[in-house]
Amino acid sequence: MNEPRYINPYTDFGFKRLFGTELNKDLLISFLNALLGGKQVVEKVSYKSTEHFGVSKNSRRAIFDVFCENDKGEKFIVEMQNVYQQFFKDRSVFYSTFPIQEQGQVGEWDFHLKDVYTVGILNFCFPENEYEPDNYFHEVKLMDTKDNHVFYDKLTLLYLEMPKFNKTEDQLETMFDKWLFVLRNLSRLMERPSALQERIFERVFEQAEIARYSETERREYEESINAYRDINNAVNTAKKEGREEKALEIARNLKSLNIPVTDIAKATGLSAGEIEKL
Repeated sequence: MNEPRYINPYTDFGFKRLFGTELNKDLLISFLNALLGGKQVVEKVSYKSTEHFGVSKNSRRAIFDVFCENDKGEKFIVEMQNVYQQFFKDRSVFYSTFPIQEQGQVGEWDFHLKDVYTVGILNFCFPENEYEPDNYFHEVKLMDTKDNHVFYDKLTLLYLEMPKFNKTEDQLETMFDKWLFVLRNLSRLMERPSALQERIFERVFEQAEIARYSETERREYEESINAYRDINNAVNTAKKEGREEKALEIARNLKSLNIPVTDIAKATGLSAGEIEKL
């Protein structure tokens, strides 16, 4: 198997290399504009500290992957999430409060706020089939539940369920399509696809090419890859253990109903020996 030519953007190193450095802020701007689809145009960004505290230094803190502000003063949190957490939505909303709170002013202030955008690039799907299989992009705002109009439009949560994005190179039409294709497939590619001819993607592939990195950068990337693999292995193991426990529970119930062992084995995937021991 060939060694990857390009970095994996789902790693901490890879994501921050592409979107979290002054050198590559043009990549971040292009991605944000593709994501916003013309509803908002980002021309300039300045990076802000990724570590934030609440109302005091003793308050709960938040550490963002990328946090920036455009020339209008609007805030953008951009995060790569590899693992679903039980309270993922709570965490996402909680994080969005920090760039809101920091806009507060001492003295006379009319509470006028700049827009806040939280972008979640998710390497998982929301559980329990919350969205249709082909629905991978979600724009969330505060809505009036009676008539569904946007009640407050200055807080926007944007989520990308990346495992659902399965467009092939010949299906790429928009810059949004192309950016998602890059994020989903970059580490599996051996050359820049012909569909990605825009100058910005030439820059992406230049910055993503591992051979261009210094020895220190390659070592940092390898450490990031190892951490990424460890997380995936832990999650897969937990899922497997969960499935096995569920199968055992079903088998116990069927056995208590005097269902034949062979039928229980077919229904659960367990062996006859495993079922007999229950």
